[in-house]
Amino acid sequence: MPSGEYDPDAAEPYWQRRWVDEETYAYPDEPVDPNTAFAIDTPPPTVSGSLHWGHVYGSILQDVVARFHRMHDGEVFYPFGYDDNGIASERLAERELDVRHQDFERREFQRMCREVCEAYEAEFTEKMQGVGLSIDWNNTYRTISPEVQRVSQLSFIDLYEQGREYREEAPAIWCPECETAISQVETEDDEQDSHFHDIEFTVAETEEPFIISTTRPELLPACVAVFVHPDDESNEDLVGNHAEIPLFGHQVPILADERVDMDTGSGIVMCCTFGDQNDIEWYQIHDLDLRVAIDESAHMTAVADEYEGLHAGEAREAIVADLDDADALADRRAISHAVNVHERCGTSVEFLVTEQWYVEVLDKREEYLQAGREMEWFPEKMFTRYKHWVEGLQWDWLISRQRSSGIPFPVWYCADCDREILAEKEALPVDPLSDDPPVDACPDCGSEEFVPENDVFDTWATSSLTPLINAGWDWDAAAEEFTMERPEIYPMDVRPQGHDIISFWLFHTVIKCYEHTGEVPFDSTMINGMVLDENREKMSKSKGNVVEPDAVMEKYPVDAARYWAAGSAIGDDLPYQEKGLRAGEKLIRKLWNASKLVESLAPDPYPEAPDSDELQAIDRWLLAELDHEIERVTARLENREFSKARDGLRSFFWGTFCDDYLEIAKAREDDAAAYTLRTAHRRFLKLFAPLLAHVTEELWHEMYAEGADGDAADSVHLADWPTPLGLEADRAGGAAAIAVVGALRRYKSEHQLPLNADLDAVEVYADVRGFEADITGVMHVSDLTVHPDAEPPVETVVSGIDLDYATVGPKYGNEVGTIEGALAEGAYEIDGDDLHVADVTLSGEEFTVEKERRYQGEGAFLEADDVVVIVRNEP
Repeated sequence: MPSGEYDPDAAEPYWQRRWVDEETYAYPDEPVDPNTAFAIDTPPPTVSGSLHWGHVYGSILQDVVARFHRMHDGEVFYPFGYDDNGIASERLAERELDVRHQDFERREFQRMCREVCEAYEAEFTEKMQGVGLSIDWNNTYRTISPEVQRVSQLSFIDLYEQGREYREEAPAIWCPECETAISQVETEDDEQDSHFHDIEFTVAETEEPFIISTTRPELLPACVAVFVHPDDESNEDLVGNHAEIPLFGHQVPILADERVDMDTGSGIVMCCTFGDQNDIEWYQIHDLDLRVAIDESAHMTAVADEYEGLHAGEAREAIVADLDDADALADRRAISHAVNVHERCGTSVEFLVTEQWYVEVLDKREEYLQAGREMEWFPEKMFTRYKHWVEGLQWDWLISRQRSSGIPFPVWYCADCDREILAEKEALPVDPLSDDPPVDACPDCGSEEFVPENDVFDTWATSSLTPLINAGWDWDAAAEEFTMERPEIYPMDVRPQGHDIISFWLFHTVIKCYEHTGEVPFDSTMINGMVLDENREKMSKSKGNVVEPDAVMEKYPVDAARYWAAGSAIGDDLPYQEKGLRAGEKLIRKLWNASKLVESLAPDPYPEAPDSDELQAIDRWLLAELDHEIERVTARLENREFSKARDGLRSFFWGTFCDDYLEIAKAREDDAAAYTLRTAHRRFLKLFAPLLAHVTEELWHEMYAEGADGDAADSVHLADWPTPLGLEADRAGGAAAIAVVGALRRYKSEHQLPLNADLDAVEVYADVRGFEADITGVMHVSDLTVHPDAEPPVETVVSGIDLDYATVGPKYGNEVGTIEGALAEGAYEIDGDDLHVADVTLSGEEFTVEKERRYQGEGAFLEADDVVVIVRNEP
């Protein structure tokens, strides 16, 4: 029997250790029936710091799904991974060790990075286990491991052989701080203070001045053209001439192009190589010159003449000062505008011409959109974000990075003819910096000298393969085909993730897996929101509003945090509020105390299932209502409606079972009540198990594990999910009887009577036939009279009129006060859907009639739902 008070400080760590030690949630090594396997494509967190509330929140929702489907469906593949091969991990190592990766030989820095990441990963694993996740820790992967490197390099080679990858010298988005190319998805807009500069140019042929407005005067040395809109009549005479660039003196053509925004500045714009996406398009379409004025570290090049070597920010101020001295600065005004920055470090990006590797995606946008449509989205509205991202793509996917930490490209180049030499699939993983190419001589020119590729993959090029990594995708050299070690889990059933990485992780996973297998990689997505502070603001260290998980777990049980996390509508942001944790704590205590009461009322050994006719009407009613609740909870969890499942189950357990049925059962000492108590209680433990993982396990082992069959003897989380018993019951009559009991309980409380006080006579105007003994027994009624069909001796009267001021106010203005006065005096008449009052007639939508039922007879009139109860109690 559950003894004493529940101690989560002792119970929760105990079960967490036991689940791990006994491998309670291990996925089987032997083949699994695809019809019973459920696979979760868990997001591998970036190894860039410690566990935060976002991890806790998202992970708990994933775990609720895993625990539910493990009980409902069968075997659940629930792995865990660490994304530890990219820029984030590299920057972590630099920060921890106070070094820069450029100062070390690549392999040496990678070793340093691994050591830092391993320490963080060990801490992270301990914290995730401390949240009670039912992860199969045997299936933990790291994206820098040799196994994952092999999958990543296989992916590259397969896409290359399909003609979906190419290497090209072209404009690329560049982060000067990280000194690497980045992809479009790694940029974000940041609102920054800046200045608009009106700079005076001159027409070379006529020396006529004109103004160009720009936020980036440091790009003047990179100017290669000036553009005017073809419909701009005020500036059309400039087209066909040349502009002389102030300070730098070189001349550039003045051209017409429809991309010019005539409403910005003077309507004349300079094109530099490169300031933004428009510059790149103009450069390509008009075959313009290439003048690179800013290098990889954001310093000015020789093209900038005397400003060479200055950081771009310093050069901007110097150039502005010199323009002012030369009377070429017409105006300078402060503005705030969106600047494209690298989401990892917040540095403003540049556009540089570099040689990079790309995956071709723009030609298949419609296919990738259709792939998105084939998935079930929870919530459905998140598909719109995916759709908008795909439709707004402007670049192919740039996958090469100029970093030290990452998975190497399995490529060498012929030193003479630049022929690309790829590694053999059987040899992967390889590192061209330390491994030899698979050929002794170039197949094209015969040269025996090769240059290894220095770049590494973008981390998303690897983490986008998680469904294939988990499925054991590999190349079978003997069969000359790709195979899967676990084909039953692919496509995976659900991809859980945050909405902030739909364009990063989800879209790239669709690309990679679709191209490799021809299938959409998962059947559904589950997109969670972010954790906000109590004021619904995003948590950030700079604001000082970050909630540390350790501090919360010291104060509240883990199950309380799980209860809080399940209080969100999927996809919506969830504010961190301690009242949600306190509510979870109260439910834990209620479940524990109710379990002790059930144990005392129906001690072990409790009776087997009696014949249906041996159950009283109230027993059948409770079990039938519980059947209905099981169906609702099941449907809501299948639809990822966590808050509805949680709140409905809590309400039914606390109200219907604890407040109502348990009180009735206290007055009985029969096998039917004992059976009903135990059956309902055992089912409640299973229903609560995905949410309150620890306390339900503790109670299950205290009360049911010893006599359970199969895996249920080891854990409630391995028990079968409850299914309806299918008992027939008078559900309406039972609900009415419970309403009567509730009304009488309130009556005794309001009259300061003990619950066991006798009531002389009670009349019920509802059909509660068959439930009389339950009402009289629990509420100690001496004389109960039931009127199943009679109208109650009450009259319905109008108690008030509520005006819809949103419509009445504007329509009647100063007359509203007169109308209110007449209503207060009862000087009105209701005629069908109209109200006549104060010489005006209001229509039905302008008012609401409030009604109440009144009793004029002897005794106390009680009302509960549609049930009328009259209590006649002798003084």
